[in-house]
Amino acid sequence: MRHARAWIGNCLAGGIGACALPAALLFAVAMGQRSSLGLFLSPINTSTGAGFAALSFALAASQLAAGLSQPLCGLLSERFGAARVVAVGAVLVAASSAATVLAGSATSLAALLIVAGAAGSAAGGAPLLLGIVGQRVVPERRGLAAGIVSAGGSCGQMAVAPLAQGSIVTLGWSGAMLLMSLLSLLVAPLALAFRRRNRNPVLHDRQPPDPGSAALRDPGFWLISAGFGVCGFHVGFLTAHMPGVIEACGQPAALAGLWLAIVGACNIAGSIVSGALTQTRSMPRMLAGVYLARALGVLVFVSMPVTQLGLLLFAVWMGTTYMATVPPTSGLIAARYGNARLARLFGVAMLVHQLGGFAGVWLGGVVFEASGRYDGLWAADVVLSLAAAAAYLPLCRTAQRSASPGQSGAGALSFVARR
Repeated sequence: MRHARAWIGNCLAGGIGACALPAALLFAVAMGQRSSLGLFLSPINTSTGAGFAALSFALAASQLAAGLSQPLCGLLSERFGAARVVAVGAVLVAASSAATVLAGSATSLAALLIVAGAAGSAAGGAPLLLGIVGQRVVPERRGLAAGIVSAGGSCGQMAVAPLAQGSIVTLGWSGAMLLMSLLSLLVAPLALAFRRRNRNPVLHDRQPPDPGSAALRDPGFWLISAGFGVCGFHVGFLTAHMPGVIEACGQPAALAGLWLAIVGACNIAGSIVSGALTQTRSMPRMLAGVYLARALGVLVFVSMPVTQLGLLLFAVWMGTTYMATVPPTSGLIAARYGNARLARLFGVAMLVHQLGGFAGVWLGGVVFEASGRYDGLWAADVVLSLAAAAAYLPLCRTAQRSASPGQSGAGALSFVARR
């Protein structure tokens, strides 16, 4: 009990309680809604007859819009303040989600989901929220804070996915979508937590001139982003099409909500542990290990008969690594290029992530509609995961321990660029 109280006190100290917890709740709603969209595919297709591939493209376009808007949201936050960006984004998400019930075609639905995806980046996008938290939390606790925010996304998936599944059954997909819209409005007041910027100079890192453009010229930045793009492919495919995988395997459709909830529950621990380890471990090696674990999990899953127990164990394995990439990826960017432009640079990395998500969601629908199976996507997921793990090897060789815990970034590492 004493150790638990000490851990909670550590979490609430150093600015974490005042900043990371509201950010975690916002991220919970954003991730919960985004991860639940796959549950709506089959009901909307049944109701409208729009076609599975067309609806998959609509969801993929929403993923892409979320990525494209990430850097812009970072710039708007720097210009107008995070509170305004978050509040306006939450209202736009609510309005566009509610309007989807009036969509009469796949084109109009795609347009509304694009607006919702872009607005979701403002209301609860990881780059924006982690950028805010990184500037308001003392350096030695940034990794833990990033883990808490990431765990918030897992909590959202664990809570919102079953809520969406149950609402679809009881209220229909239109009623369930309106409920998701109301949820966005309920969290809009959390934007007030970000009204004032922390002026304590201890929390702000000294930055070289224009660190953003320097990062974009560094091949290491694009290696980090490419690996994160593989994460997007993986997550986009699973969240959108795992309900279809479960149904195609002859399992009850209601199992999909439970599957997503288990992924979210397991990732709470995975995100917090990942965030804490960024303080003391090599972040490139952590990321390589996560992608290798994903490849192994998929290989085991596709090579064994599909049972309910197997599906739930697969959810546990994937959930442990699901968003464990976020703390070390954001920490690696902050450690290499400084924390002041983290929202903008991580926004660029998130754009690559969402491009991967677009490919995973859209190609999943195309392949399944053409063949009735997902085998090609599973194979691509394994190959890409192995390639992502290999992409971090050059960064492992250039990583060095930092002797000063007060240096910039989420972890206690500094990186020396090989010239």
